[in-house]
Parts: sequence; C-alpha cells; structure tokens
Amino acid sequence: MAAERARKRATQRDLEALPDTVVGELLGGELFVTPRPAPPHATASSAIGGQLWDPFHRPTGSGGPGGWWIIDEPELHLGGDVLVPDLGGWRRERLPALPAGAAFELAPDWACEVISPATARFDRTRKLPIYAREGVSHLWLVDPMAQSLEVYRLEADHYGLVATFGEDAPTRIRAEPFAAIELELARWWER
Repeated sequence: MAAERARKRATQRDLEALPDTVVGELLGGELFVTPRPAPPHATASSAIGGQLWDPFHRPTGSGGPGGWWIIDEPELHLGGDVLVPDLGGWRRERLPALPAGAAFELAPDWACEVISPATARFDRTRKLPIYAREGVSHLWLVDPMAQSLEVYRLEADHYGLVATFGEDAPTRIRAEPFAAIELELARWWER
C-alpha cells in the first residue's frame, strides 16, 4: 500500500490513562512518557525548590524578595502542548492567584528542567523551543550527574546562555532570575 497511515494524535485522555509511576507530556500531538525521577534528580529538584521557597514564594515585602509562586512539577497547558517541568515559577504580578484546577494555562516566567541521560536531548530539543515560543523568560537546565547548572535568558525567540556553574563554581552563586539571593549548589548534589 503506497499511502501511509496517519499517526493518531494523543490527547488529554491519553495522559489521564497513564499510571502515577510515570510522567506524561504532550508535545506536538505526541505522547511522551518518562519514568518518575531517580533519587539524584529528585534530590536536586527538591533542594532547588527548598532554597527558592522561603525567600521568593511569598508576597513582596513580607521578609525577603518575595513576589513569586514556586511550584514543583506544574502541569503546563501551552498552545496545545502539555509540559511538566521539574519546577516552575510565576511572578505574582502576572499570576495574582493560583488556578483552581490542576493545570496552568499561563506560561511561567521561569522553568527548571533537571536533566538525566534519558531526558537531556528531549528537554533541549523538544521542550526548550516550546518554552521560547510561549515566552518563558528564564530557563535553568540542571544536571545532577555532571553537577552543573546552565542559566538561560529568552532573547527574542531563542535562549541565550547567561551563565554556567559546575565543578569550579564558588560555594555560593547568584543566578537569574533569583540573583537577589545566594544559592548553595553543593546542597543540590547531596546523595
């Protein structure tokens, strides 16, 4: 047969049918399924969220820079795609209150992807262009195995690398968009 069959577009229903032991995302009508994060990945994500929570996840003027919502694994519904970054952050001036439902339809101001050998290429080639398309102004790629942080800023329609921190990084660093505080990278890699 000369004609090829068209692949069925995945839907929200396909996502809902997945077990809780995996993470499902819809990109360009395709369903992508990855296992739940391994301990080094989960540790890094938890440590990052923990360092950002107290100073930023509060109203501005309440003891710290404040002004952000910092959320673990938010489900983002953006332009027909469904993405689940490891962490997402919204400036409260853009998102005065959290949505009542499970999904966010407003793109975050910051997204953090903790990459692994299994997800690095997917995060870089499939998800980053969607974040750029949706105007996510800052993006972090964290690699717990290489113990590195790449900080990106949206410049027009693509991301420009602002800073990379790794083995030779100082004990404490400052990284956009949270440069108001120092972050302790070593805490992200604890085993």
